[in-house]
Amino acid sequence: MYLNFYGLNEKPFNSTPDPRFLYLSPGHREALAQLQYGTQERKGFMVLTGKVGTGKTTVLQALRRRLAGDTTVSYVFHSTLPFDGLLEYVLEDLGITEPAGSQARRLIALNNFLIERERAGQNTVLIIDEAQNLDAATLEQIRLLSNFETASSKLLQILLAGQPELKAKLDLPELRQLKQRVVLRCQIPLLTPQEVPQYIRYRLLVAGAHDMNLFDEVAVDRITEYSGGIPRVINILGDHGLLFGYVDHKRRIDRQAVNQAIEYLEEGMTSQRRVLSFGGWRPRRQFKWVLGGDRPRGRAQ
Repeated sequence: MYLNFYGLNEKPFNSTPDPRFLYLSPGHREALAQLQYGTQERKGFMVLTGKVGTGKTTVLQALRRRLAGDTTVSYVFHSTLPFDGLLEYVLEDLGITEPAGSQARRLIALNNFLIERERAGQNTVLIIDEAQNLDAATLEQIRLLSNFETASSKLLQILLAGQPELKAKLDLPELRQLKQRVVLRCQIPLLTPQEVPQYIRYRLLVAGAHDMNLFDEVAVDRITEYSGGIPRVINILGDHGLLFGYVDHKRRIDRQAVNQAIEYLEEGMTSQRRVLSFGGWRPRRQFKWVLGGDRPRGRAQ
């Protein structure tokens, strides 16, 4: 709706994990570099953690792009599956013809697949996103997959990604063997107040903006204050700030537009009806946005 008005090729603050829009803060850059090193060097078990909305999935998508062509990745995002379902999903994802019969035969098929890839000099990576949802029994069975190895290297690289609860779960006594297997741990931090303006400008640049200061300084300060450095919250405020700016014919997004976005984020639109002179668009439905995880601090002022 507002793309032409602001000279954008695409929406700069979409919530999808598009790796083109990944702003490599020092924390994101370090996490991505560690994961790339761990998978390419066949380190076995790795863990990535970060709070809700910090960009873990986007980092994982960027990792998939960076891996060499001889690496095959199975990406599991249905982390509530029991181990049997997870194993079935992985076999399908890797293109392995699932043998009829027991779980043991499925594991044999996976092992044979990994051995063939190792002989061809190829690597295989299993990524499980939202891994904090896995129960202890499933995590223990995933640990056993790391037993697929030769005398010199791991046949399967396993990356568990999740919220901070994953770290707490790995401290459970029944998972001490899994914790000992983790050779690489990395954590995605929140963006600092200095990084938030850079994040906004970077996403505008990728979206084709000619004006990197489309959000004025006071608006950026308000976004920084409210978001607490969480990229997902910044994206929501940025997208709706542009919408409100478009509604009011503002060429530059100010604090008022951001405060309107915060108000809608927290309360939803109840009875207001705004009219756009461009085409006469008149929203009549109630809108409400709900964030996963902790509610960010701060309210519109």
